[in-house]
Amino acid sequence: MDLDEFDAPVEQLAREVEPSLGAQSPTDAVAYVDTEWYTLVTRRGRWMDLIGDYAGSEPFVVDGEALIQLVLDDPLLALGKKDDVSFQIVHAIYSLERILHEISRRSSSFDVVFWHERRYLTLLYGDDAYISSSRSLARTILFNHLTSLDVPVQTFLDTSDPAWLSYQRHKKPMFVMTNDGGVVDESSSTAHAERVLLQRVFIYSLLTQGVSVTLLKGAEYRDSKILSFIYEQRVDSDPRSRFRNEFWQAVQNASTALAAAESDVRAGLPVSPLKPREPSSARDLATHLARDLSQSSMSQSEFFPELLQLFVAHIFHVPHLGLKDRALPPASLPTPLVEHAVRSLLPHLFLVLENGASAVTVDGRVYAYLLDYVLRTERASLSELLGSEIASQVDALWRDCNIRTPDFAAFRSRFPPTVVTQTNAVTESSHLSLLPFHHPLFDPELDPVRIDAEEASDDDDEDPAHLEFNTLFSDTQHWHNHKRAILPAHLGGEDSRGPMNEWQRKRQLRSEQRFMSKLQWQAETLTGAYGTPLQQMVIPSAALARKSKTPSGQNAKSEDSTKAQKGAPKGKGKKETLSSAEKIRLANQAKKQAKEDESNVHWWKEQLESMEEKTTPSKIVAVEHLMRNKRTKEGWLSVEVRLYRLHLEFSRWLEESNRESAAARDRYTVSIMCMVKDLFESKELFPTAVRKLAESLAAIGLEEYIDPLADGAIVSKDDRTLNFDFVKIVKSKSGHAVHKWMRITEDPVVWQLRLFGEYMDRSMDSQPDPRVAFKPDAWQRKVLDCLDRNESVLVAAPTSAGKTFISYYAMEKLLRSSDDDILVYVAPTKALVSQIAAEVYARFRKELNGKACWAIHTRDYRVHNPQNCQILVTVPEMLATMLLSPPLAKTWTPRIKRIILDEIHTIGQQEGGAVWEQIILLAPCPLIGLSATIGEPEKFNAWLASVQEAHGFKHTFIHHPHRYSHLRKFTYLIQPDDKPAPFNGLPDYRKTERMRFIHPISMLSFGARSLPPDFSLEAADCLSLYRAFEAHADKLGFDISELDPTRFFGDLKGTFLRQKDILRYEAALTKRISEMMESTDPQDPNTALSAVIKQVSDPLVEKADQRYIPSREEFYTNLITLVSDLHANGDLPALLFNFDRTVCEKMAQHILDVLEKAEAKWRETNLEWKRKVKQWELWVSKAKERERQAERLKKVKKEDEHPSAAAEPESSWEASFDPEDPSPQFSFAGTSPAFTKSDLDEEIQALARWSSAPEWALKALRRGIGVHHSGMNKHYRTLVESLYRSGFLRVVIATGTLALGINAPTKTSVFCGDSPYLTALMYRQCAGRAGRRGFDLLGKVVFYGLPMDRCQRLVLSKLPSLGGNFPLTSTMVLRLFNLLQGSNNAPVAQDAIKSMLRLPHISFISEVGREQLLHHIRFSIDYLRRSGLLDAEGNPINLFGVAAHLYYAEPSNLALVALLRHGVLHRICNQSNLVSAKRDLLLLLCHLFGRRYLPKAYASASYLKSLTRKSPSVVVLPPLPEDARKVLLQHEEHIKRVFTGYALAYVAHHAEALAQDTKLPFSGKDVCGPAKEESSPFREQLRRAAVSPVARSPFVATSGHGDSFGSVTELSNTSRRSLHLNEYAIPSMRQFITVPGEDSDEFALNAYLLDFYTHGQTAALKAANGIREGEVWYLLQDFSLTLKTIRTGLIQLLQKAAANASRAESAAGDEMSEIDSGYGTLDPAEADPEVEGSDAGAESFKRPVGVSDRDWRVFEVLNAVTTEFDEKFRAIWA
Repeated sequence: MDLDEFDAPVEQLAREVEPSLGAQSPTDAVAYVDTEWYTLVTRRGRWMDLIGDYAGSEPFVVDGEALIQLVLDDPLLALGKKDDVSFQIVHAIYSLERILHEISRRSSSFDVVFWHERRYLTLLYGDDAYISSSRSLARTILFNHLTSLDVPVQTFLDTSDPAWLSYQRHKKPMFVMTNDGGVVDESSSTAHAERVLLQRVFIYSLLTQGVSVTLLKGAEYRDSKILSFIYEQRVDSDPRSRFRNEFWQAVQNASTALAAAESDVRAGLPVSPLKPREPSSARDLATHLARDLSQSSMSQSEFFPELLQLFVAHIFHVPHLGLKDRALPPASLPTPLVEHAVRSLLPHLFLVLENGASAVTVDGRVYAYLLDYVLRTERASLSELLGSEIASQVDALWRDCNIRTPDFAAFRSRFPPTVVTQTNAVTESSHLSLLPFHHPLFDPELDPVRIDAEEASDDDDEDPAHLEFNTLFSDTQHWHNHKRAILPAHLGGEDSRGPMNEWQRKRQLRSEQRFMSKLQWQAETLTGAYGTPLQQMVIPSAALARKSKTPSGQNAKSEDSTKAQKGAPKGKGKKETLSSAEKIRLANQAKKQAKEDESNVHWWKEQLESMEEKTTPSKIVAVEHLMRNKRTKEGWLSVEVRLYRLHLEFSRWLEESNRESAAARDRYTVSIMCMVKDLFESKELFPTAVRKLAESLAAIGLEEYIDPLADGAIVSKDDRTLNFDFVKIVKSKSGHAVHKWMRITEDPVVWQLRLFGEYMDRSMDSQPDPRVAFKPDAWQRKVLDCLDRNESVLVAAPTSAGKTFISYYAMEKLLRSSDDDILVYVAPTKALVSQIAAEVYARFRKELNGKACWAIHTRDYRVHNPQNCQILVTVPEMLATMLLSPPLAKTWTPRIKRIILDEIHTIGQQEGGAVWEQIILLAPCPLIGLSATIGEPEKFNAWLASVQEAHGFKHTFIHHPHRYSHLRKFTYLIQPDDKPAPFNGLPDYRKTERMRFIHPISMLSFGARSLPPDFSLEAADCLSLYRAFEAHADKLGFDISELDPTRFFGDLKGTFLRQKDILRYEAALTKRISEMMESTDPQDPNTALSAVIKQVSDPLVEKADQRYIPSREEFYTNLITLVSDLHANGDLPALLFNFDRTVCEKMAQHILDVLEKAEAKWRETNLEWKRKVKQWELWVSKAKERERQAERLKKVKKEDEHPSAAAEPESSWEASFDPEDPSPQFSFAGTSPAFTKSDLDEEIQALARWSSAPEWALKALRRGIGVHHSGMNKHYRTLVESLYRSGFLRVVIATGTLALGINAPTKTSVFCGDSPYLTALMYRQCAGRAGRRGFDLLGKVVFYGLPMDRCQRLVLSKLPSLGGNFPLTSTMVLRLFNLLQGSNNAPVAQDAIKSMLRLPHISFISEVGREQLLHHIRFSIDYLRRSGLLDAEGNPINLFGVAAHLYYAEPSNLALVALLRHGVLHRICNQSNLVSAKRDLLLLLCHLFGRRYLPKAYASASYLKSLTRKSPSVVVLPPLPEDARKVLLQHEEHIKRVFTGYALAYVAHHAEALAQDTKLPFSGKDVCGPAKEESSPFREQLRRAAVSPVARSPFVATSGHGDSFGSVTELSNTSRRSLHLNEYAIPSMRQFITVPGEDSDEFALNAYLLDFYTHGQTAALKAANGIREGEVWYLLQDFSLTLKTIRTGLIQLLQKAAANASRAESAAGDEMSEIDSGYGTLDPAEADPEVEGSDAGAESFKRPVGVSDRDWRVFEVLNAVTTEFDEKFRAIWA
């Protein structure tokens, strides 16, 4: 469903340049399918974390053919290479297991699936017979190995195989990891085009079956994530209809041609689907091979017996060899021999070997060496070469098969051995030995990986050329503006911006006033847990409080004794005598009360009189209005008014025409029971009221609850007579009900389950607690106890459970106890930061003499001073930066006493997860972790507890699994050809029956095998499930009588059921369901489980097309019906979630458009409206006359004390009427007492003036519709939140921005359309907004525009567990040294560093992670020293500022440092042509930062040509400048040498401790057994020839590789497992030096930044570059901030250089010793036009003395590029 019309430009292009399909050529067919379909799919593809952000714990499929292709296509693997007899299957098996290990470490929920028709891309038929047969044998061996592993392997014929369709239906894989075959160009062979064509069709068929696709080749395995493109498409029941018939003919032709090529290669050998085969022994395999080949036609070919006998001999010999013996470099065989072997013998031989060959019996290198040895050894027999045992086995076989005797003399004569010249076969680059490094803090931590470094010089280091001043770096400046500092004046900071002038001061004051007024209004809309407005608490200064109190011990004692005196019952002893004063006081009090009672009686009688003539419904409206009056809130009157409301409820029932119907009885018994229950809980009951309540219960047949309720009630001794006659509902004498039809007709327990579930008591062992103003549940009291003991705590509890109070209790505790301590509240989003700050403002006030009580600090803005407040509300990136800031480590960090991590589960996300982990490791205080959605929280808690306990804080885990209010699920049924009725306004709207209830058990038809931990049933669901059991009792294998509710709750007879009783019943029912799920298939219609599911399912939903997804047009046109149905059902306010910003806006625009058009039509035809407008126009025309009349009246009655009514403001309806306002029947706006129309007008005018909110968005606000996503202006978003909370906005359409903790209570959450970002986690976050505690007893979740199986998957999916991140990059190591050096080894800094080194999550999960970490740190220290960023003492130097401030972009930051040092930027910037200089500089920076991939198919030359024909964009980023590439190549080589040197040294130093690396990575199996000890000349020859790598894996060494690595990636992926190297932690330059789209890279680079700089058109970025509209702003903003950061780092360096040159370094150091906040600090108003931007500093930066022309020119060009890019960026949203 292309809801955002993202594909429209490309679809138009496809129509314009549709390729021909002449003669059904495969090349044309690929071009056709790519243009028509595949490029659209890849363009929509999203680069995602497949596990954490997409699939979670859901199952997925790894395409077995794609897996084997990936293994066999490895350029390091010596197998299936042209003119090379090598067949290194051991290496291939290792690669296969390594990939499986990478996937399984992150998720074990996958199967490997082979489709027989998919084999062609693996086997490469049609090119070279030898290569195809080699790969065919390898495929068979790898498949057999796979089937022996602990991973499910499935085989199917193709995607139409019924077995696959059944598997897909039952297993429901989320996606298939496969390959797309690459691109087809002019140089591609026909066979390649045919293979790619079939692969495209395979992907197409998967997508049209509803299975997503992701690419295995090019996937990245980072930390706990698998990153790749994910492709999605809607299900298509007729997939063939999309393409022309000629295309399908081309597909058929390609399949036929490849089958023919396969037949030619196999030469009569059968083709059959893969199936597991037991490997044969060497003897059996050799026998089978010899017999088969001796009977074939090739037995007559030249040198057949010689070649075959040596191959058979090698089969007998390989099992005797160990892994090390098989690590052989390529043998030097004569070319004619190789050509003869690969042409005449080996292709057929390999195919024959498929019946039983294994890694233990075949090794191409051993065979090659045997051939070579025979050629070089004159007149030696087989027994002399290989030993008598093998020779006799071969001879016996030869005799049995009657094969002619080999003539090795003729063989040697025909193929003389090649002459081996003494050359260095492997020219290994010299490895760099470690530079010595000692540091008192790091040495003990790095001891496990300690190496005795040689006193090596750094002669081998890269030669620095530019910007190297060997100056220590002071990390003091703001990162985007060198003139701004964050160290406040009270901590010794100094801002170099200079004093503001009067105009600047006024402007800033105005902006701050605006912000604070908005914050105050936002605070007023916030409510507490029970919907009541927040009351601000004034907290005195702790110092003053201490002075005004007695010493704490005495004070506590006196307080306790006072409490005891007040609360304790009077004991025995003397009778207490009252003083005269006390007696007078009590008498006065009684007199006052009597007067008040008299007044209340009089008032109440008046109210009753005024209502006497009204109808019952009107009386109900009036009395409900009275119930909001303060007078009726307490005392006897509160009871009597509510009793009168109960009387009216009975009266209304009696007046109903269908009063005796079951529906009426259900409705009224529930409402009456609620009123009775509430009244019994009143503390002001009197006997008459209790009698009337008892009568009410007797009347409806619930008399058994009278005594329990009356016993628990507080009843006054003094009775009162009612001031009205209560309706007669029981007979006076007998006490029986007057109306029998009022009585319930079922057991009261069943009645409660069916109707009263949402009104049951929800508390979980609630008890009063003086620490809070409500009755906390047991788990909440436990949290309070932990906080009182200053412990760390992790709270996992669902939304609505009651977590909010925890944070504010901790804040209040800190504010009361100290004036200096700090609490930091970390929220994942800016929206949540703003809300929390508003809530803190609403709750607390504390005067602190120049300090703020609270502050906000985000990437975009700050409010108050973050270092001079007690409560800091911030985002994780900011706190991490502050904790790593050296000056703060001395002054600020030690004062932090508590950190609250809200939504702590975001630690598992792809973006930013590592920052949360850094905070946890760096935190100097106890933590509070809060989340509603942690998967397997016990695992995560174990690590968190280990960190906190290592820090010296006791840690407690509190898990409360139950929501306060239930979530009821519905699907909104839209079926083909459903057309909504015309919308004529809300009063005329007749609700549809499309909103269909989904019973949770009916979801199981999806095929789930287990229930998720948060699966829950309401009371009514439990009853309907029991009745389903009852209906099918004969099919069930258990006795259901124990589940009969009357029996199950038998011990509770006469008492009201509570939620915890229902939970017990639910557990008993779901236990039976789980047992049935384990033993039967939910999709088998004949099982008992299916019958139960069918029984509880809605028949209409069952009949509907379960997989139907509405078209784009249907989706938008039915929105008005959806929202109107919600309105008619009373289900507003609602949050409508869609995860595409553009779609959110289009949805709002569509609803607005329908409302406006319907209103315009109504106004044109409605006579009443026209009359009203005319009357108003007449009133307006007389405005002057009214003014004159008012003036005259003023003059006449000047002396009058009371001004006349005429002088007062207008109160007629005309005065408030505006024909431009929306008519209420065409608006979803609610009424809010806290919000008037003039308030709204004022806010909208302010928005229109100060922000870029579009006009349609402001119009929508007036009709009660808002949009909320992070691309909308911040003022607008805040207004939407506040209007929504105040009840004015009742429809808000949002992305995930409102999912994370925002106080936006809603009645209904609606999921509108599907998205890759709608994951199990996001579903629970968004759904959790519904049914907030204190607002709704029930939340509703509606699925709109989603197929039923997707809804079921979301509800039944389990949350992913939180994986570990690799928290230490090379830049982070550098920043840790900076923290130490800059803080003078402050204790806080030392503790933080120890924690970072010892306790990361990844090392807690496995020892591998710990080893990886330590290796990486030691390498990083060496690398940073050699890169001129760290000196021998561990001090940051030179370009540290540029590297550290861009820490989030590693390795781009380190690449930039290398380019700066080597003068590449100087060469670019010092060109004579400034325009070229700027473009080349930007091109370089585009390669380093903001890298965004394009799939290869999208970036193909033919497609690009058509795409760029009408677009100003170049789309694919031009290559990196050659000198830059050369420098980065050298730098990559340098990194590789450093790390290889380290790896070699480590293995050599720890050789004894390291185990032999002979076990495979996934299975842990030994692929080769231990080497046999016998010796032979050939065996000795192999040992002499074998390579003996130190760092390289011995498995990879079997392809002849030693310790010479081609790249850092190769080093990481092919080194010994005991090294545990992390490819993505090493700052490799490989991604920059590969030519995008070539060099075997799967993806090309998007030129969107360069294109935007060139043309400034966002429309072109969307159409040609494939950037979604909602992403543009963020991508451009990130790059703009990066440019400013580089500029600031350069300015600081130039200032340092100038200071050195003038011998004034110390003075400059003092001047600059301000602290770095990490990010920009804009005015709170964010994007306020009056606010000075952060560019002002750069504009005024003057060239420092002593800076060279070339250095200054770099700054000038960089500054020009930064300014120009920022201006274009600002222009798009100004």
